[in-house]
Amino acid sequence: MESLTLRASPSTAAPLCGVPGRRHAAVSVRASAGSSGAGEPDLSVRVNGLKMPNPFVIGSGPPGTNYTVMKRAFDEGWGGVIAKTVSLDAGKVINVTPRYARLRADPNGSTKSPIIGWENIELISDRPLETMLNEFKQLKKEYPDRILIGSIMEEYNKSAWHELIERVEESGVDALEINFSCPHGMPERKMGAAVGQDCALLEEVCGWINEKATVPVWAKMTPNITDITQPARISLKSGCEGVSAINTIMSVMGINLKTLRPEPCVEGYSTHGGYSARAVHPIALAKVMKIAKMMKEEFADGQSLSAIGGVETGNDAAEFILLGADTVQVCTGVMMHGYGLVKKLCAELQDFMRQHNFSSIEDFRGASLPYFTTHTDLVHRQQEAIKQRKAIRKGLESDKDWTGDGFVKETESMVSN
Repeated sequence: MESLTLRASPSTAAPLCGVPGRRHAAVSVRASAGSSGAGEPDLSVRVNGLKMPNPFVIGSGPPGTNYTVMKRAFDEGWGGVIAKTVSLDAGKVINVTPRYARLRADPNGSTKSPIIGWENIELISDRPLETMLNEFKQLKKEYPDRILIGSIMEEYNKSAWHELIERVEESGVDALEINFSCPHGMPERKMGAAVGQDCALLEEVCGWINEKATVPVWAKMTPNITDITQPARISLKSGCEGVSAINTIMSVMGINLKTLRPEPCVEGYSTHGGYSARAVHPIALAKVMKIAKMMKEEFADGQSLSAIGGVETGNDAAEFILLGADTVQVCTGVMMHGYGLVKKLCAELQDFMRQHNFSSIEDFRGASLPYFTTHTDLVHRQQEAIKQRKAIRKGLESDKDWTGDGFVKETESMVSN
């Protein structure tokens, strides 16, 4: 199938919060028939004009760090791959080891106990940009019908952003994901979450990006902010075709009570990092729900939502899709379980779909979103329900209330045992 090289035709979203409305790419997200056998639930999706065999996408990070691992992801059957974030000058990126720390379910940290939390202090790609671009070209040559997304991050410099976008697009990637959300590393250069947490800065940089980009753009959101809908709204109003959420949560994994040093320990010292894995899933669900409600209420159909956070099973993915996600990204799960995890995810998601007689992803995307409301509304709903239950138990108030059709039920309503 053909990869998208130009943006879809724009549609206009209404102006919000006093900011002029911008043009957004129209997109119809529909599960495409023909990718699975007769009678089997169809997992294929089309997002921002990009067709994927399933909604599972390798999240930006170590699983997309070079040609070898990205090729493995395509061979295993992932719907798409987002490469590790690149910038113009990889020479500024210097990683340390160890750079990961894990949290286990057993409070004593038994190695037999399941891993529920994962922290990293890893930076973006430390490989030369030209090397990564050549590998992108090779991947698109070998897998022309598979979706490869470039993740990019740059300093607060318009010309640098434009150069990076032009060079990455020339490699043949199908879309761009903008890293506005890395919680650690180079904030002094206004990179990563330093942009995603500053809405004025975010709007300016998104404007630079979208005046240059010719492929769909996803803005990756940081959860380390009071209201995640604010940067998501600004990104979409500034021309981005979609948002991804969430990136890792700022964290300190723990203190070694024997050495009294923080983990992961590098020459006796550490720094805060990004928290992921199973433990963040409920937080991610809440953030995705907030963004999805905002998008549904304030934007016309056209923008996409890619959900991220603690996905290790097909049911985890189903929850995100039920909230309105178009695709589901997995990064830490691959680091723990390997690239073959996608087969398990697909099988379990299809099992869920069979249980509910869903034939496509679109059949249930966003189905649970209407059931989220305010606490005040919950109180009102419960008061009304209690009032109705009391009325039923009370029975008829007068002989004039008897009816012929409901005579037996009306009689039962007044029986005490």
